[in-house]
Amino acid sequence: MQATTLSSQPFTRARLTLVFVLAASVTLSILLVAGRVLMTGRLTFLFLIWNLFLAVIPFAISTMLSTAKGPLKARILLPVGAAWLLFFPNAPYILTDLFHLDTRPGVPLWYDLALILSCAWNGLMLAYASLSDMQRLVQQRLGFGVGWAFATVALLLSSFGIYLGRYLRFNSWDILTNPLTLFFDIVNRILHPFSFPGTWGVTLVFGVFLLMGYGTVRLLGRTQEQEQ
Repeated sequence: MQATTLSSQPFTRARLTLVFVLAASVTLSILLVAGRVLMTGRLTFLFLIWNLFLAVIPFAISTMLSTAKGPLKARILLPVGAAWLLFFPNAPYILTDLFHLDTRPGVPLWYDLALILSCAWNGLMLAYASLSDMQRLVQQRLGFGVGWAFATVALLLSSFGIYLGRYLRFNSWDILTNPLTLFFDIVNRILHPFSFPGTWGVTLVFGVFLLMGYGTVRLLGRTQEQEQ
């Protein structure tokens, strides 16, 4: 019993450290947005705070699952995992907010660049931290290969979600508020893939980019552990 308690302590410390660092980084983004509002008197980038909130949701879900005591039952893991997958694209989606970068009066361009990059970085790190949690849960049940297959599919689906959000202006709530239109647009692109090259271009390019970034982050963490 004592060994179990001791083995869980490093994970708890690591989790608290991760939450603290991510919270500090998100706070910096919020302060940058608030500073811009004070400088200009305009709410131009206030929507980024909402986007950050949506990006925190999948990390909160994965943290709840990862820190749960005892093995998770399938009847709990499956629906909660589905909710996680629904909100997961909101985290890497913030990368596309770089589209909003432009010269505007009242604030230097470098400030807006730092602001948007800060939010995009937080979205990406929240996505990778959350995916790492979920991959670990899948790997514990089904093995190493299935864990990586799950991560790959999740990133490709999130890239498809990025397309739906950026270009078709859907969001996670539309699965409840506007399911028929969402379903029609998705099925239409699946049945007629050559009619929508942009859909699959965004999905593939962003999917590969996110997967390579995720693999790099995982490899860096593993290398540091081995060196220690």
